[in-house]
Formats: sequence, structure tokens, C-alpha cells
Amino acid sequence: MEKFRANLMLCAGTGCVASGTTKVRDALREEIQKRGLDEEIKIVLTGCNGYCAEGPVLSVYPDEIFYQKLTVEEIPKLVEEHFLKGRPYEKLMFKEPEKKTAIPLMKDIPFFKHQVLRVLRNKGLIDPEKIEEYIARDGYQAAAKALTRMTVEDIIKVVKDSGLRGRGGAGFPTGLKWDFASKVKSDIKYMLCNGDEGDPGAFMDRSVMEADPHSVIEGMIIGARAIGAHNGYIYVRAEYPLAVKRLHLAIDQATEAGLLGKNILDTGFDFELEIYLGAGAFVCGEETALMRSLEGKRGMPRPRPPFPAHKGLWDKPSVLNNVETLAQIAPIILNGSDWYRSLGTEKSTGTKVFALTGAINNVGLVEVPMGIPLRTIIYDIGGGPKKGRKFKAVQMGGPSGGCIPESLLDIPVTYEDIVATGAIVGSGGMVVMDDNTCMVGTAKFFLEFTADESCGKCTPCRVGTKILLDMLTDITEGKGKEEDIDTLLDLGRDIIATSLCGLGQTAPNPVLTTIKYFRDEYESHIKHKWCKAGVCRNLTTFWIDEKLCKGCGACLRGCPSKAIMGEKKKPHKIIQELCVRCRSCYEACKFKSIKILPANFEGDPSELVGVTTETETKKGEA
Repeated sequence: MEKFRANLMLCAGTGCVASGTTKVRDALREEIQKRGLDEEIKIVLTGCNGYCAEGPVLSVYPDEIFYQKLTVEEIPKLVEEHFLKGRPYEKLMFKEPEKKTAIPLMKDIPFFKHQVLRVLRNKGLIDPEKIEEYIARDGYQAAAKALTRMTVEDIIKVVKDSGLRGRGGAGFPTGLKWDFASKVKSDIKYMLCNGDEGDPGAFMDRSVMEADPHSVIEGMIIGARAIGAHNGYIYVRAEYPLAVKRLHLAIDQATEAGLLGKNILDTGFDFELEIYLGAGAFVCGEETALMRSLEGKRGMPRPRPPFPAHKGLWDKPSVLNNVETLAQIAPIILNGSDWYRSLGTEKSTGTKVFALTGAINNVGLVEVPMGIPLRTIIYDIGGGPKKGRKFKAVQMGGPSGGCIPESLLDIPVTYEDIVATGAIVGSGGMVVMDDNTCMVGTAKFFLEFTADESCGKCTPCRVGTKILLDMLTDITEGKGKEEDIDTLLDLGRDIIATSLCGLGQTAPNPVLTTIKYFRDEYESHIKHKWCKAGVCRNLTTFWIDEKLCKGCGACLRGCPSKAIMGEKKKPHKIIQELCVRCRSCYEACKFKSIKILPANFEGDPSELVGVTTETETKKGEA
């Protein structure tokens, strides 16, 4: 058995690979060999570590030292300091933003220490391309238990008692879905996995498939046994090549080990598993549309009932669970329902994985107990907005989710509480927005996506989303009317009530929530032709406050249209006729001397309500 002084767990998930993991790995190998350490140190390529914004990242075991933002240039120094001189290399460690002190251990870094890992239990700890490493961490023990020591009723009872709800968006009780399918008499049934993950900014399922593919397969084996299915499919989008590669490899390894195929573990139970590549249609995340796509047809939803548990893939009883749901199954079977319910709330049990993105310091993948305050995720784990910016809202639930304002940050993250805000938990996307964000423009952005992705089968979604989008476009271009706000609300509610599937039933959420919490921005766009965030170009004028301008020239250098003039150390001016309202000057100014005014503003800008100098602001605060 190989024994190494140190195991270098180098993240090789998609995010870190894109940031240079391959070159870092090669540099590490070269340096370790050059120093004569190749028999003492082992490099292991793992799946996603979760701290995506800091990639490439590396964890050194057994020391548990965490390094981030690795570069080829720093590798020689890292190897020399840590592995020759025995002192961890502080330069590549995480630093506290304010104190600038290094935190060597991963478990002490704020991004990690508030997390509880169940779905992501193996992240950064195993080579996802070696089944032996999964087995070494209790892999396939739950499948063995389910197949050899539990009845179908036992399996379903444990899952039902755990309170596990589908993590794909709808939040339907998983055990109940399995129970329905198990009671239907049919010679052919199907166990399906939804790895399509179409939400912009979401990468939870991709990361699990890349980092721990066997956890998904084990969950499918147990589910197949529970419902009586002998065939299964993993539906995964073709845009996930690394996930597809590792899933194929995992299926081959599990089949060779007797964990898939005929007579699994000599129990007489058969289960064949295949991968089906989707073409990236958002609507195929809906279960009936996904099944039509699997059949080789156009992915379009159908009315329910009948539900897939009775009439699903090829009109046979079928169960579809998403990747995260299936990855929860093995620990539940192994540890019991009470163990799982020890985290979360009564109706929202266990943990949930979220993809934290947007205008926030710590972008990445996080797993937290259900019921945790939203503020803890945004600030304690995510590190809050970038320096100098203020939190404005967080979009939850993907493009069909809703925007939650700062006033509601202390709500617990449960299915019920999030729905009460007008948003949804969805599959787990969290897009953070700061005060640079126009909420009308945000609603328009998400409507563009859902309107484009509508399959067109039902009129409310096909026509309704297009009307909503046209109205939002008019508002952002200065053509809005005061009655438009009420029309948006009425039409949005009608689309929700009458659409065929989940896409149409949730598409208006971004509009409804932004009007609910940021109605003043809609009114400003319509009444004053003013986008206060300076995003909607037709509703924006930029003006330099001479009292604040230091004449540093940053705005002048950043202006692509040469619309700024001025001498060094003297106040600059914007030539409005040349300004293309791109915000470059506003972003470049460090002294907040550039103000955002209504379109075609005339008069003395300093007298405009809401525009103040720093001196005036301080007086007001005093």
C-alpha cells in the first residue's frame, strides 16, 4: 500500500481547470520531481472544491493547509517552503479582508466553516475517476444495505421519514414520489436522473457529477430498487463534457465491480444505466419535457395528470430525481431518517447546496442546513458585496425565481419562507446584486431568457412572456406609461395561473418581486425617465460634480468615446453630445464625483433631489 508524506488535493473541477489547474499540475509534478520528492508527495486531481472564485485551489493533507489562486510562477516557492523547509507558504493562503492575517486551515476560513457537508461530503477529498476512493469513504455501503438487508417498504419508509424534498426546484417529497411509483404494477419502470441544470449561474449538479459521480449512481441504484425499475438514464446536458466523461467512467467502473448490470451483489436485482445527452433546452428541466426528449421527441411538457409515476417515459411508470436529491440518498439509508432530520426544519429537512454568484466576494458552491438565515449565506459565507458597494437584492430560484431585498435577509432559508417572499428555492441558484443594479433591467434580463426558452406549447407562456418582455423593454427605453405597472402585475398573475408547466408558472416571478420591493425604480423609469443605477442608457445622463472631482484623469482614460475633457488635477467635464452612457467613467471614478442624472437633464444638477456631495451627505448624517 502506498504511503505518502503529503497528498496534494488539487481541484480539477471545470472552474479551476478554466483558471489554470492543468498548468499548475504540470508545474507541481516537475518541481516535485526536480526536488526528489516524488516518492513522498502525491498529486490527486479532485472534483470541485467549492471555492470557485479563488481557483485554482489546493488542499494539503494530512496538514489540511489550504492554498488559493495558484500560479505556475509560485509553485517552486510553494514546494520549497512547505515541503522542504516545513513552513506553509503564507503568500498563497486565504487572508482576512480587513486584518490581512493568513488563515492556513480550510476549516477556519469563513467560506467553509459555516457549511455542513452531506451532498458534498467527498468534495476535494477523492479522485472522482477512481471507484476505490469512493468505496473507501463508505461508498456503495448504502446500496449494499438496501439490496441485502432492506425491503422495498423499508427503503421508502426511511426516505419518507427523512423528509427529503426534491432539490430540483419543485420540492416534492422524494419518498412520496417513490411510493407512488412502487405501487404501480408494470413489468417495465424507469429510474431517471435530471442532470440538465439550465438555470443561468447554477452549477450545483455539474459540480456533484464532476466531483462525486458514484454518489449519484448509488442513489439511482437504491431508487431503482425501491420502485422496481431495472433500467435508468442520466439526462445531462452536452455542455458539461467533464461531467459526462466522469459519469461514463463511473458507470463502467461500477459495472465492472458488479454494482451495476445483472444480479448486483448476487441479490438477483438487475439495473442497467445509460447516459443521454441533452441539447441544452431550458424547458427540458421540466420532468415531462425531459422524458419526451429522452424518447427522441421535441422536449415539450404535457398536462398532468397522469403523473410520470403512472405514465412517464415511453408511457411506463417513471421517477425523475435531480442530481442533488440522488446524492442525498446514500447517507440517509446508511445513517437513518432521524440523522437526516437532525438538520433543517420540520418541513424543510437536511441540507441544501447553493451556487453563490454575482456581485459578492466569495463566489462558489456552498452547502448549508435548511433554515439558516439568508444573511448568514450572503455575508458570513459569501463575504458580502464587493468593497464600496451595498447589497441590494438576491435572485433566488434561477430565471424563474424572485428578487429578495435587504429588508428580508434575516428570513430562514426554507421552502415555505422563500416562497412567501415571492421567490423560490428552485435548484439552488443565488445571484447577488449590489447598488449598481437596475431592478427593472434585471427583470427584463430574466424575462428575455424565459421568453426565449418557452417551448411555445401553451398560449399564456408563449404570448404572455413576450408581452411582459415588450413592456419591460419600453420602460427601460423611456417609453413606459404609468398604467404599465398594474398591467404587468395583472398579466404576470394570469400567466402563473394558466400556464401549462413550471416554466410559465414561475416566469413572471422576477417582474412581480421587483415591482413588489422596488416599485420606486419602475416609477422613476416611467415618470422621471431616470434609471438611478445608470444601466438603462436611454434614461441616464452622467455628470461630474466639480466639488468632488480631483482631476485624476481615471474617467478620461476609461472613456471609449472621448467624451471627457479636463486638465490634470482640475475638475473634468463630460461632453454630453459625445457620451454613449456606457458607465465606464462612473466605474473608474474612485472619488464618487460622477453622478447619475435623468436622461437629457437640464438645469443645475446639484439641485436635483437625491444628488448630493460627500460634504452634504455627511451633514445630513450628522
